[in-house]
Amino acid sequence: MKKSFFVVMLAVIVSAASCSFTTKVDDDPDKDRILIDLISYVLSKGHYDAKDIDDDFSKEVFADYIDALDPLKRYFYKSDIEEFKKFEKLLDDQIRDKQIDFFDLTYERLQERMFEARSIYKEILDKPFNFEIEESIDTDYDELPYVNDKNELKNRWRLQLKFNALSSYYEKVDEQIDSLAKNKDYKRKTGVTLEEEAREITKTSLKEYFEFADDLERKDWFTIYINSIVEEFDPHTYYFAPQDKDRFDIAMSGKLEGIGARLQKKNDNVKIIEIISGGPAWRGNMVEVGDLIMKVKQEDENEPVSVVGMRLDDAVSLIKGPKGTKVTLTVKKVDGTMENIEIVRDVVELEETYAKSSVVKKNDKTFGVINLPKFYFNMEDYNQRNAAKDVKQEIIRLKEQNMEGLVIDLRDNGGGSLQTVVDIAGLFIDNGPIVQVRTKGESPEVLSDKDRTILWDGPLVILVNELSASASEILAAAMQDYKRAIIIGSKQTYGKGTVQNVMDLNRWMRSNDFGDLGALKLTTQKFYRVDGGSTQLEGVKSDVVVPDRYSYVDIGEKDQENPLPWDKIAAADYNLWDGYIDFDQTITKSNARMAVNEQLKLIEKNAKWVREKRDVNKYSLNYAKYKSNIELNEKQAKNFESLNDYKSNLTFESLPYEKSLMEKDSILEEKRNRWHQSLSKDIYVEEALSVLEDMKINTIRKSKSPLTIKN
Repeated sequence: MKKSFFVVMLAVIVSAASCSFTTKVDDDPDKDRILIDLISYVLSKGHYDAKDIDDDFSKEVFADYIDALDPLKRYFYKSDIEEFKKFEKLLDDQIRDKQIDFFDLTYERLQERMFEARSIYKEILDKPFNFEIEESIDTDYDELPYVNDKNELKNRWRLQLKFNALSSYYEKVDEQIDSLAKNKDYKRKTGVTLEEEAREITKTSLKEYFEFADDLERKDWFTIYINSIVEEFDPHTYYFAPQDKDRFDIAMSGKLEGIGARLQKKNDNVKIIEIISGGPAWRGNMVEVGDLIMKVKQEDENEPVSVVGMRLDDAVSLIKGPKGTKVTLTVKKVDGTMENIEIVRDVVELEETYAKSSVVKKNDKTFGVINLPKFYFNMEDYNQRNAAKDVKQEIIRLKEQNMEGLVIDLRDNGGGSLQTVVDIAGLFIDNGPIVQVRTKGESPEVLSDKDRTILWDGPLVILVNELSASASEILAAAMQDYKRAIIIGSKQTYGKGTVQNVMDLNRWMRSNDFGDLGALKLTTQKFYRVDGGSTQLEGVKSDVVVPDRYSYVDIGEKDQENPLPWDKIAAADYNLWDGYIDFDQTITKSNARMAVNEQLKLIEKNAKWVREKRDVNKYSLNYAKYKSNIELNEKQAKNFESLNDYKSNLTFESLPYEKSLMEKDSILEEKRNRWHQSLSKDIYVEEALSVLEDMKINTIRKSKSPLTIKN
């Protein structure tokens, strides 16, 4: 697979060497022109499904770029947009001709409008807000029109700033009520004082926001323009400016310092998209995927800083910090409630990104559970520690405990090394194809397990959810196509059926007088199941569908902009697993159990409620109504508190080798105890074990399988 790709890229590199990427220029605008020319060339030659850069492409770039510059529509006037629109169908020509007139125009205009906004927000925040009048704000900014004049612009700023101040005012009133309840001598503040303090918080946040903006250089804004172009190809193609590439390399190394969460800019918010196992956020167990970070407060500061509207890099710089220091995050939970969460920063331990296993007894049967957070490997030497080696070792250890069925938990697993998927799948089948990979302009390549030995030939269940992506989907799809495992989880997995490679743009230059040009991550290949269907968009559809809190939230590949389409190729040559005698009946029985399960009914009800709250875009700016709405949300949220009370009668234990380690490592013991407690409350794991109980092995086949490994 890799060889065929690099043959293509070698041809591209050779042809690029004859292009005009060697002109020496000194100023940034000329460097920008070369960068656009180079990136568009690499995309056209290297992207799996390169788009035609035409008028339609131009219109999409135009819309996304303007939205990226002014997502809240609080800078540009309608007249600005009309002036910009003369370029709406010309950006393809600009790219082709290495012109940056459009960028120059928008960049200079944005600087003017941001300068004007400084006086606007100060003028607004110098006057008290009246939280008693009837007024509302619509936060569906995509549907809001651009303002016609300065008066309309001021009013838009006023509503947004009042909304921010109202949030702070509510928190201050709430804090005062708590203080009065705890301390009868507490000196009560007037509403006027609390409003003034809330306004000052908003004023400070805006001041710091514009200070961050002042620190941005022209090249930072140009990166936004470049990515508005490259992201039209697909959501995983991305340009890394030199400093961003450095951070990407650090992240790929696996060593993370800070709160232990991966963040993403979503519209104007900072969203938590992953909690790193073993990190501070994971240990605190207070934040979760989907939460929005609204404010950040350092331990040596009195007031928090709003990160709404802030660049992601700047927000991250506030959130991360030295080990041992404290940071307080004001978080908007997925159910709409607000919480202040204190986290002690730390270095995330790599050990918790590795596979781990547990044993559990159910009705006198012993089962094993393996949690695999990602398909990891050593980028410099695959033969070093990797996911496949670790899973193999855990299975051997579980077999020593007389395991009679195995659950592999791929929930929240975003993928990783393709080779580890092939190696892991090979542990469960005789031999045969695992995945088909297609490179641009080539026939599909079949990646197969060629080892006829089987490490585990007993009952197998795989757990997935909407966040199981890429490599996770390949393993689940292969086991499903072979009828080797029953897949339990969400209606479908994430749906990312593409492969990306990171290209160092500097390698394309015959001579380079511009300095570091950064790198381009671009989609180069596509995955296909052994049955011929792509995992792109459709993901893997579970055999047993169970609701979870993400069931009605748009987080899959199909919900991204510009995803590559689903398609199908010819099936590979493979034979169904004949190790079960009641595979379909087991699925039917599980579906019947899940359909009447009261806990799952409540989970689905909660998922619908979460979606309902996330779809709310209009908010009252009247304090009484704002307060009433929050209290209603909190009251409704209590209807779902029993979800956390659920507990099975199952007891999970570590394997003997881990128990020995725990004698010298109390932190490991704490981590495993917490994991085992969560497993005992996990209805999905409980059902997976019930499915393992129901699965009947074809004993005739087992007696004819001399190549099966016995441990």
